[in-house]
Amino acid sequence: MRYELIIFDNDGVLVDSEPISNTLLAAYLTELGHPTTYEDSLRDYMGSAMHRIHDLVLERTGRRLPDDFDDVFHARVFAAFERELKPVPGAVQVLEKLAADGVPYCVASSGSHERIRVGHRTTGLDRWFDEGRVFSSQDVGRGKPAPDLFLHAAERMGVRPEKCAVVEDSPLGVQAANAAGMDVYGFTAMTPADRLTGATQLFSDMGELADLLV
Repeated sequence: MRYELIIFDNDGVLVDSEPISNTLLAAYLTELGHPTTYEDSLRDYMGSAMHRIHDLVLERTGRRLPDDFDDVFHARVFAAFERELKPVPGAVQVLEKLAADGVPYCVASSGSHERIRVGHRTTGLDRWFDEGRVFSSQDVGRGKPAPDLFLHAAERMGVRPEKCAVVEDSPLGVQAANAAGMDVYGFTAMTPADRLTGATQLFSDMGELADLLV
């Protein structure tokens, strides 16, 4: 394989969480007086760290979200995860192939460590990711589209950025990977291909990924 490290985004790439979390986010923002549709949430917030939601709402309305916004939102999301969350189809097969071939991999997510862990535990993906393979925007000063998270993951895994491939499904994630000097494979299962135009290569079926990386 031409890459020494595969860096996976989490939400929408490993766990099929985007429909759940964006439905709940749109509903909660609307409840708080910031009318937001599911499509609005996908467009504006998919792939971003929580601070981006606060920043955009403040910028657009001049009003701050409640101090307990993150806690309330995460409580709703985690409860829904326990009921509904599944792995992205094909994700387990990709991880099995990488592990069998001895290719290092990790996850670098805009979500919190707790969110990553809840999702992995619920879907059974936790067996593939020990603590040393999990990186969150909580670990760095700036989330995506800044390159900090991907560069941090590569450094901790001991691999140069140009030897890394990132698997992403959001425009913010593709921007971050490009800024980090890494190849990026854009997963179009939920995101229109024209929103991931900066990707090295696009694909729509996670089962295809292992062959694309060779």
